[in-house]
Amino acid sequence: MTKEGQKGKIVRISGPVIEADQMRGAKMYDVVRVGEENLIGEIIRLNQDHAIIQVYEDTNGLKPGEKVVSTGMPLSVELGPGLLTNIYDGIQRPLPAIYNETGNFIERGVEAFALDRKKKWSFKPTAKHGDTIMPCDVLGEVKETSIITHKIIVPPDINGKLLSIAKKGDYTVEEDIAIVSTDQGDVKLQMMQRWPVRKPRPVAKKHDPTLPLITGQRVIDTFFPIAKGGTAAIPGGFGTGKTVTLHQLAKWSDAKVVVYVGCGERGNEMTDVLREFPELEDPTTGKPLMNRTVLIANTSNMPVAARDASVYTGITIAEYYRDMGYDVALMADSTSRLAEAMREISGRLEEMPGEEGYPAYLASRLAEFYERAGRVKLLGSQGKEGSVSVMGAVSPPGGDFSEPVAQNTLRIVKVFWALDADLADKRHFPSINWLKSYSLYLDEMSGWWEEKVGKGWLKLRNKTMALLQKESELQEIVKLVGPDALPAKERAILESARMIREDFLQQSAFHEVDTYCPSKKQFEMLRLMSKFTELTQDAVSKGVRIDDIMVMKSREHLARMNIVPNKEFEKQFKTVEQGLEKEIDTLIKEVK
Repeated sequence: MTKEGQKGKIVRISGPVIEADQMRGAKMYDVVRVGEENLIGEIIRLNQDHAIIQVYEDTNGLKPGEKVVSTGMPLSVELGPGLLTNIYDGIQRPLPAIYNETGNFIERGVEAFALDRKKKWSFKPTAKHGDTIMPCDVLGEVKETSIITHKIIVPPDINGKLLSIAKKGDYTVEEDIAIVSTDQGDVKLQMMQRWPVRKPRPVAKKHDPTLPLITGQRVIDTFFPIAKGGTAAIPGGFGTGKTVTLHQLAKWSDAKVVVYVGCGERGNEMTDVLREFPELEDPTTGKPLMNRTVLIANTSNMPVAARDASVYTGITIAEYYRDMGYDVALMADSTSRLAEAMREISGRLEEMPGEEGYPAYLASRLAEFYERAGRVKLLGSQGKEGSVSVMGAVSPPGGDFSEPVAQNTLRIVKVFWALDADLADKRHFPSINWLKSYSLYLDEMSGWWEEKVGKGWLKLRNKTMALLQKESELQEIVKLVGPDALPAKERAILESARMIREDFLQQSAFHEVDTYCPSKKQFEMLRLMSKFTELTQDAVSKGVRIDDIMVMKSREHLARMNIVPNKEFEKQFKTVEQGLEKEIDTLIKEVK
């Protein structure tokens, strides 16, 4: 494994950062084994034979003079059947396997294969002898879980002629299943492949973000949608609902595979994820959600350096499933903890600090991560497409969005879901503030919404946003003089906006119907609420009292549209609309 001249010794230790001499021949980002316990580390700086290494495990007890051995390989992940349903730490060690070996407390230096070497998978070939093989072409299939068919794809750096392929049968991930003749000679392929985490997997072309990632959450899909292959940030202070929102997105978004990265979050929050995800039901199949999920658990009490690795591990696994042609959603909770790890490592390296002590390269590191998202045309002869959508939570201290991590994230991502502590205190969930949030995908995706959901979607959405902004202005006046002092027309605006806030933007994750709202139902709900606004304004201008409008029976029906069963909404909404028109007409006639 090691090469001549790659064995050095420790000369300095500073927390998770160590320095080693006699490392001539080692390369940047090589994985090294540190000390007698073979702790895992990575070279992050080289000066001739002097290496600076960040160690992904606790360095207590290490002493100068202990050995450092380079493996000659970059930090890589194992990719193949067995990733789904598994729970890994930041450097892709399977936590269930480590638990079986060491008990409740992970011992230092413990090693475990990311993929089970003994388990046999039922392989079904789809390519045949003599085929011309290109990167990302599918060789065969494995039923990885009851939900996901794992496609065994050609590694991105292999192309040639298929000399042989294994027959249908059961194989381990290490057994040869194909031989490909390449310009460099014959290459044997297995179901497992390795890929460096810091190197993006190559693609043929990146597409424009024209297709939405449907989440079933009204405030997101209708007002601040994210595209398939898009990037979004969910910043918010403690208790505003970041983790709950990510859980909802993981469960309901129309991505086929979910990669959930707990990056330096509190242990109890990650424990909730580990307990809840295996019990959650996949809404489309009724099977456990874990059957299409990979969890990466890296809590705040684990060594900080591993946080850096965890997001790269997660995005590489996501790219692998994308290369099979799947839409993948990656949730990172939270990138603020990643930035804190960068700040600590930078401090140990005695680098010149930037704003609030964060390193000057904070923005470029965050961009490296988010820019690996995208909807792409894949390499290979089969013309497949796939996507990775990245949603990152940000935890600004005290909910201050002006701090460096939130601001740098805003410059990179295209969707900003600003969580509001005041809304959370009022039990308004999702607590996304509609006046601070935005989506830069609206124009590109409007064509899809107009064609698939309803004509005039963007106009309706913008009209509703203008109403909510008008309400915000009127609320300032209400605080001074009270609502009764306002003219009837403006009181009508306040009532219409209140209905949109309470009955459209607010959504219960625990209600069996309201937890997920289909796109067409969202459009029809908003269309009827907009119609109510127009009819109310017209009625008030003709002398109808606002109090009479608010006690209409159809007003109550409008408020309950969110819990109308999703299969019956079209028929029931027509009845609601007819009742609304009839009641308004009656009120106008009574005035005359």
